[in-house]
Amino acid sequence: MSGVEDTDRAIVRSLAEDGRLSYTDLAERVGLSVSAVHQRVRRLEQRGVIKGYAARVDHEALGLPLSAFVAIRPIGAPEPDDAPDKLAGFPEIEACYSVAGDDFYLLLVRVAGPADLERLLQQIRVAANVTTRTTVVLSTPYEGRPPQV
Repeated sequence: MSGVEDTDRAIVRSLAEDGRLSYTDLAERVGLSVSAVHQRVRRLEQRGVIKGYAARVDHEALGLPLSAFVAIRPIGAPEPDDAPDKLAGFPEIEACYSVAGDDFYLLLVRVAGPADLERLLQQIRVAANVTTRTTVVLSTPYEGRPPQV
């Protein structure tokens, strides 16, 4: 976070750990008044440093225990690079990363089981005219860690 002072870094770190902190609790953590913290948070949001707030979800509890990373690349070289647009409507795809290396994109997908993963892979191949290479997640020791700012 270039150009962000230490107090703002402390605010971002605290909110990344617990996005539901009240302004009062946040003010106590960083040693400012409530109004000063409120102003700084608003400024951090306006600058795009804080992009939003979200709940951490237990995917297994939601019936989506199988996570996988799906690497994709176009079947033909002259194909347009529009896979993210073509795949944006798939709710099973949690994230799409543009990557360097042999693949073009890496998708994080969450599904109920192997049959659902197989169906999704076929749909991805057809929708985006890509090849896939899949790595199934066996366990997740940690995920969604707050940034070290």
